[in-house]
Amino acid sequence: MTTDDTTHRTPGHRTSGHRTPGQRDQGQHDHGCAAPDRRDREPAGGSPPPGEHGAAGDFTAEEVRRGRALRRAQWPPVLAGRAVWLAVLLGLGLSPAGEELVSAAPGAWWVEAAVGTVGLVLLGQAVRLPFSARVRVVRHRFGLVTQGWAGWWADVLRGLLITLPLAVAVVVGVYALARALPDTWWVVAAAAAAVLSVLLSWLAPVLLEPVFNRFTPMPQGELRTELLRLAERDGIPVRDVLVADASRRTSALNAYVSGFGATRRVVVHDTLLTAAEPEEVTLVVAHELGHVKHRDVPRGTALGALGAAAGVCLLAAATRWEPLLDLAGVDRFQDPGSLVLLAALASTSAALAGPVGCAVSRRVESRADRHALELTGDPDRFIAMQRRLSVSNVADVDPPRLLHALFGTHPSATQRIAAARAFAARGSAGPR
Repeated sequence: MTTDDTTHRTPGHRTSGHRTPGQRDQGQHDHGCAAPDRRDREPAGGSPPPGEHGAAGDFTAEEVRRGRALRRAQWPPVLAGRAVWLAVLLGLGLSPAGEELVSAAPGAWWVEAAVGTVGLVLLGQAVRLPFSARVRVVRHRFGLVTQGWAGWWADVLRGLLITLPLAVAVVVGVYALARALPDTWWVVAAAAAAVLSVLLSWLAPVLLEPVFNRFTPMPQGELRTELLRLAERDGIPVRDVLVADASRRTSALNAYVSGFGATRRVVVHDTLLTAAEPEEVTLVVAHELGHVKHRDVPRGTALGALGAAAGVCLLAAATRWEPLLDLAGVDRFQDPGSLVLLAALASTSAALAGPVGCAVSRRVESRADRHALELTGDPDRFIAMQRRLSVSNVADVDPPRLLHALFGTHPSATQRIAAARAFAARGSAGPR
């Protein structure tokens, strides 16, 4: 569970904001301090004085100011990095320049496709890297980064070593199909995209997550026993409770449930164990169990597979439009010179679909919050936990509506606290 609205999820698990460190440049809010003492204002989790609900009543002026300051410093490079890379793709893809770059590679068509893919991935990394580095500098200034530059560069390299082979295999496969089945390639490619999406979701917890983090079993004790008991009471089989060494990179507080079936495990960041009370850790995990209870992982995987298949179909239709091919300087899509055009169309589609995905994500996260409240019957502690996460992760607790609507993956902290108070007011709190 997190309060961050700039996160990108790793395939293979449904979380409240967890990502691989290789993706963290635009992401998770880290923290440099635990929640400040509020005993002079109100008991932990208790209701603020009348008329003080919302950001002004639940957070100090300094906490609100700090979260807004981080948002104002972080979002410009985040959005600029995305916009500049999309502009580069469109500039190359909708002109002969993209075709000329790909065709410069000597050899057979598959060599052009492979070399062009590597070049495009590296170009994208180079364009976005200064913006990503700026985000890291901002987070470090707020005391939110524990990883040095050497570790940051190592994560960038790890990300590339995973992305490059996968991207090359996908692109070469698409062009092989397009050349072998010029009229029906998209049917096979759409099915393959759906299968690949599901496969990555299954393999990511086992193969990808360990590349970026080390996981150790949570020591035997009351907290581990309580978390396993909580999952059992919720009717959810959990293989293990693991601790991720997130503190090597960040001080953000988080936990998630990862994997399917026999690979399902509860993962708790070591930072959460250090900064939060055991009851708050339990509430965070209860939220994550809500994703499992409501089958958010298989549903998300199925939607991802359908989206991938639909995306292939839309791209196939677009690449049949001759004016686009003329702009790109290619006679037919089967020519690997159309690669940059394909990437530009895919990136544009993803950017346009982003706000819809964020809206769905916010609904899913709200439902998981309700599940945590119903499972634990402790709205006061839930509110205290939301405060701790928000302050520790330096979240903007009440972000601008348009920004939140376009990019927010979670309800804001004020919305989540208000929902908990509404739950308590309905008198439906109480362990099940």
